[in-house]
Amino acid sequence: MPFKEVSIVEQREEFCRLALKPGANLRELCRRIGISPQTGYKWLDRYKAVGVEGLLDRSRRPLTSPGRTKGRVEARVLAVRKAHPAWGGRKIRKVLQNQSLADVPSASTITAILRRHQLLDGPRAGEKRDWTRFEHPEPNDLWQMDFKGHVAMEQGRCHPLTVLDDHSRYALEIGACATEQTDVVKHRLERVFERYGLPRRFLTDNGPPWGTSGNDEKHTVLTVWLLDLGIDVCHGRAYHPQTQGKEERFHRSLKGEVLSGRTFTNLRQAQKAFDQWRQVYNTERPHEGIGMQTPATRYKMSNRPMPRTIDPPSYGGDDHVRMVQEGGWFSFKGRFFNCSRAFAGRPLALRPTPEDGVFDLCYRHYVLDKIDLIRDCR
Repeated sequence: MPFKEVSIVEQREEFCRLALKPGANLRELCRRIGISPQTGYKWLDRYKAVGVEGLLDRSRRPLTSPGRTKGRVEARVLAVRKAHPAWGGRKIRKVLQNQSLADVPSASTITAILRRHQLLDGPRAGEKRDWTRFEHPEPNDLWQMDFKGHVAMEQGRCHPLTVLDDHSRYALEIGACATEQTDVVKHRLERVFERYGLPRRFLTDNGPPWGTSGNDEKHTVLTVWLLDLGIDVCHGRAYHPQTQGKEERFHRSLKGEVLSGRTFTNLRQAQKAFDQWRQVYNTERPHEGIGMQTPATRYKMSNRPMPRTIDPPSYGGDDHVRMVQEGGWFSFKGRFFNCSRAFAGRPLALRPTPEDGVFDLCYRHYVLDKIDLIRDCR
């Protein structure tokens, strides 16, 4: 996928950061991005030499300003707040520290400055945490995915699709989608997989297109496609949105820093705003959940590339293979059983277990369910 014209500098910077991660395969990364290795080495050399400035065609304001007076420090605080109206004292302080500003005030002092200038609008800045969330140990172990509801535009509706890496909080995708249908999500995920590689597992809620809330089926066409790619899929508990706590918190930030107080004309304008904020969120915005680091400092691309073709399922000699019919039914041992209709036309395997009369219902190497021929609980 070639560099986008609308954000060429941000894409070059992201390429360089991913290429510098330990164990990164530069040629593989160039292939995913859609550039030649020569071009990749050129931008990487410039980035190593002078940083982001080497990727620009224009000069940038210097980050360090030694000898500033107290009034000028306060002005810097107000400038950061103006650029990011939803940020509180801790985030602004971390940004000023990253800019090597002399005599950076404490977070409480910065909060007092904001309050004195009537720039605080309630408990958003410095809000308390109710619990400590579990975090996967490595990037790409788990990605979370969800829609941020729908947003009214001057022309139709926008359905923001978000994909977040659990370990790093890196925003892999904020997509301005016209609908929440399977083909739209699949197209977006294909682009994400081509750039970043494959995760080991996805966490989603129970709604469509990746969930089947309202019936007994556990899989959809989209989740079966993910299984074909070697990506496991798990769903949060019904009526427990805290299972996807990181996505919920990310959506609050997206709403507060991008969506509130503005109306997009169309999807193109919305996507441009999402792309700009994703760059800020990943590389500039300190994240309290990861010790005030930025997500980009903790993320590296997956070493599992998007496959060009998908091999058909293969099973062992002891497996009883059955083809799923159009309605999601298959027969075994003279009985009929039902699984998700998303498997229609695909082979499933019933694998014997040590327990008498109990079989694992498998698709590829994933265990979908258990069948007990003795109790016939199904």
